[in-house]
Amino acid sequence: MKKFILVILLCISANSFAQLIQFGPQVSYNITSPLSDDFSSKSSGTGMGVAGFARVNLLLFYGQGEFGYAKSKFSIAQTGIAETEYELSGTDATLLVGFKIVPLGKLGNVRIFAGYNWKSYSDIKANNNLNYIAFEKNNSSILGGVGVDLWKLTLDYRYLAGVTDLDPSGRNLKTAVSNISLGFKFL
Repeated sequence: MKKFILVILLCISANSFAQLIQFGPQVSYNITSPLSDDFSSKSSGTGMGVAGFARVNLLLFYGQGEFGYAKSKFSIAQTGIAETEYELSGTDATLLVGFKIVPLGKLGNVRIFAGYNWKSYSDIKANNNLNYIAFEKNNSSILGGVGVDLWKLTLDYRYLAGVTDLDPSGRNLKTAVSNISLGFKFL
C-alpha cells in the first residue's frame, strides 16, 4: 500500500513539475533595420536563428531564458561613399519575464512579455572595398512582445530595440529587430 501511494504521489509531482518547467527548441526569422541619423541611406535585411528555451511558470507569470545562434543582415551608406552591407552572426541570449493575459486552460494561453537580449557577433562581414569598417562585437537590446501557446507550440512576435552603439568611430548606429519565433515544448 505504501508503494502504491508513493507511485501516485510521484505521478502527481511529475505532472506538477511538467507544468512548472517547460523547455524545447525554437527557430526564428528576423528583420534587422539600422537606426541612425549619421548615414544617408539605410536598408533592412533578413536572417534566421535557432535556439533552445527554458520557461518557469508561476501561476499567470513566467520567466524564460533562451540561448542560441542567429544571423542578420542590413546595409548603410553615406552620401558619396559606397554602400556597406553587413552580415552578422553569433551567439544570442535572451531573458524574458511575462504575464499570461488570456489563459486558455489546457489548450494554451496568450502572453505579453518584456526582457533583455545580448548578442555576441563571432562573424562580422562587411562588403565595403573602400576601407576597413570597425564594428562592435557585442550588442545589447531591450525587447517587448506578445506570444501564443497552443498545445506544445509557442509562437512569439518580439521587437528588439538596440541600446549599444555598434559604430566605434563616433557615428551613431543601433539596430531595431522584428522577430518571429516558433518553438516546441517538450514538457
